[in-house]
Amino acid sequence: MIIASILGTTMVDVSAETKPSPEYLIKAAFLFNFAKFVEWPANAFKDDLSPINLCILGRDPFGPALDTLKDKTIRGRPIKIKRANKVDDIETCHILFISASEKGNLKQILDVLRNSYILTVSEIEGFTQMGGVINFIIVNKKVHFEINPAAAEQSRLKISSQLLKLAKIVIPKSEKEKE
Repeated sequence: MIIASILGTTMVDVSAETKPSPEYLIKAAFLFNFAKFVEWPANAFKDDLSPINLCILGRDPFGPALDTLKDKTIRGRPIKIKRANKVDDIETCHILFISASEKGNLKQILDVLRNSYILTVSEIEGFTQMGGVINFIIVNKKVHFEINPAAAEQSRLKISSQLLKLAKIVIPKSEKEKE
């Protein structure tokens, strides 16, 4: 209930022939709502009207679920959906969902994105421990998420305390070793 009240709900208008999976409708709504609770540095955008680019790297598990985000805006910025097959195509992304198809390349992808202004999101096991910012996890057949605040800080992203309260907080192995 608290998640619904903080993150809001997204109305879904879907045709019967291309019905997206319920799991990915929920994840698409989370991606949209993450953008409401994350603050990017001003220079992450070309200007005040630049869109928030939501990119999918690798095989797209969302299918038509992301179509529910068309014509939506956050703080006056339209949401644009982009699909990419290689890291070179993501430099203008603000939110990057790294698909499970990229699991074998994950370390290299995260190395390239280190110090970027990109909110990285995935569903690959161990993603936040490796340096990703947000990872979807399934707990008791429900979609939840974990956040690596150190990775967000490294990308100069500010995550709202409201969002952090809802997440499982992950401290990467290298950070634990410092303690």
